[in-house]
Amino acid sequence: MPSSDTIHPTPPSDRKVAIALRGVSIGYGSRAIIEGIDLDIFEGEILFIGGGSGCGKTTLLSSLNTLRPPLTGSIVIDGIEIAGAAEDTLQSVRRRFGMMYQLGALFGGMTLLENVRLPLAEFTTLSPAAMDDLARSKLGLVGLAAHADKKPSEISGGMQKRAAIARALALDPPIIFLDEPSAGLDPVTSADLDALIVALNHMLGTTFVVISHELASIFSIGHRFAMLDGVRKRLVALGSPTQLRDSSDDVWVRRFLTRTPTGDS
Repeated sequence: MPSSDTIHPTPPSDRKVAIALRGVSIGYGSRAIIEGIDLDIFEGEILFIGGGSGCGKTTLLSSLNTLRPPLTGSIVIDGIEIAGAAEDTLQSVRRRFGMMYQLGALFGGMTLLENVRLPLAEFTTLSPAAMDDLARSKLGLVGLAAHADKKPSEISGGMQKRAAIARALALDPPIIFLDEPSAGLDPVTSADLDALIVALNHMLGTTFVVISHELASIFSIGHRFAMLDGVRKRLVALGSPTQLRDSSDDVWVRRFLTRTPTGDS
């Protein structure tokens, strides 16, 4: 795994669309939080989605991972429309992505091996031995091969996040969703996790969609940044984090990416 000071993300050369959103509005009941999202997420890219508190980034993630249907619009994942899709279609789509929740969501009574093995037991007909081998290989990808028989309480928070990523990789999905992966981590551990994401992106070609407002991670490893604004209820910026910071016409976008207090001009 590369060290955190050698991360130089390269935009994907293949611009095939992995996820396409058209006219998407998200919210609760009939109340929209964000409206009219048009966004292409490309295969092999690391896309960060962020914005101010309450801007709708977590709600958008819950629509992307099929847990909450959008209020309006179209979401196509790997060529399959999920907005309004039947449950059997959604189940098929769910095998095409992995999910790492903010707190890892590992089962405390299980070992890391057993946690990573869960998707294999649920969705494959592999033998127990084959599932164990695959689970160990995924733990090896995230640097936890030596900890396979430990329980989550026996490892650090950063290791728990890596184990959750290993579980997300269990079925070799082309897309991984990460919800606030650096939350609760110290800067060094967070940088190590960034380096792991880049290593997996380079090694496997995995598309990463990362919900985060951690500027260090956004600038260090993000190919693009999509910024939501809960006040204007729309996607207000999309592009290279550095270019948006340095040359966006939107004052709020520049303030966000430079951590400028609202009282300053």
